[in-house]
Amino acid sequence: MHQRGFASDNNSGIHPEILKAIEAANSGHSTGYGDDKWTNEAICLFKKEFGDDTEVFIVLTGTGANILGLQSAIQSFHTVLCAETAHIQTDECGAPEKFTGSKLIPITTQNGKITPEQIEKDLHGFGFEHHSQPGLISITQVSELGTIYTVDEITALADLAHSHGMFLHMDGARIANASVSLGLPFRTFTKDAGVDILSFGGTKNGMMIGEAVLFFNPALATHSKYYRKQAAQLYSKMRFVGAQFVPYLRDGIWKTNATHSNRMAKILETEIRKLKGVEITQPVEGNGIFAIVPQELIPQLQNEYFFYTWDENRGEVRWMTSFDTTEEDILNFAKLLRKLLNE
Repeated sequence: MHQRGFASDNNSGIHPEILKAIEAANSGHSTGYGDDKWTNEAICLFKKEFGDDTEVFIVLTGTGANILGLQSAIQSFHTVLCAETAHIQTDECGAPEKFTGSKLIPITTQNGKITPEQIEKDLHGFGFEHHSQPGLISITQVSELGTIYTVDEITALADLAHSHGMFLHMDGARIANASVSLGLPFRTFTKDAGVDILSFGGTKNGMMIGEAVLFFNPALATHSKYYRKQAAQLYSKMRFVGAQFVPYLRDGIWKTNATHSNRMAKILETEIRKLKGVEITQPVEGNGIFAIVPQELIPQLQNEYFFYTWDENRGEVRWMTSFDTTEEDILNFAKLLRKLLNE
C-alpha cells in the first residue's frame, strides 16, 4: 500500500460503496452512451436536488465538464472572467480557449475569490465590434485557495453578470466540501443564488470517474449533446459512471465523504497552528490548507508525505485531505514536521 499523502484528493482511492455500485452495474448488456437505467436514475436524482427544469449532462472529467459548460453558453467573440488561480486558467492546458475560441481574462485576487468590484473594470466594450464581448463569469466553489463563496457573494456576482446579459458558471469540483462547510443544500448556493451553469464534481470526493454539467437555464443546453460528443466526453459505457452517481447522491455518500475530509483539514490546521515555524496563509474552509514552510524542509516532508508546492518563491505549499485521510495520517505528519522544525 502506498503512503497516503496530502497532494490531492484526486490521489485517494474509491469509496467502497461506489465500487459496489460499479460491480452491480457490470451484469449483462445495457444500451450505451447514457441510455441506461443507471444514468437515467442519476439524472432523476440531480433533478430532484436541483429542480425538474435542470438539464443534466454526465461527463468523464472536470476539464470536460468546464469545457461543455462554457462552450454551451458563449461564442468565440466572448471573454470569460475568472480568478487568476482558476482551474480553467492554470490547469486545463488551454482547453477552454481551444474549444470555445474565447479569451480568458484572469482577475488578480488574494484569496481565490473574485468580487463584482474587481470585475467591473473589465465590463466594457459591449456592442463594439473591435472588442471581445464580456460573456461569462466563472467562479470555483471551493476556490483553488481553499476558500468558499457565501450565498450573498455568489448572488452579487450573478446579479452583475445578468445585468450585462452575461452568464455565471460555477466550477464545483469540490462542491460537496462547500455544501458541508456552508451547511446548505447544493441548490441554495447554486441555482437559487443565480448560477446558470454548474460543473458538479464527484471524482475528488470518492468516485472513480465522473462529473456532471447542470444547466439551470435549459435554453443554454440546446446544442450541448453535440459539444459533449465533439469533446470526447460521451462515454460509450456510461452506465458505469451513472451507477456511481446513484448511491453518491441517493445515499448521501457525497456528504459523508466531504464531512470527513473537511474535518481532517480542521484537525491538520489545529496541529499546524501549534508550530511556530509554519504560517497558514488562507482560511481553512474546505479540505485544503495553504501554508508557508521553511523551504529547506519541503523535500524532506515530501519524501514521507507527498504534496505540492504552490508558490516556490514564498515556500508556500498546499495540503489536501481526502475522504480516506485518517487522524493517524495527520498526527504522524505533524509529528514529522515538528521534528524537522526542531520544536
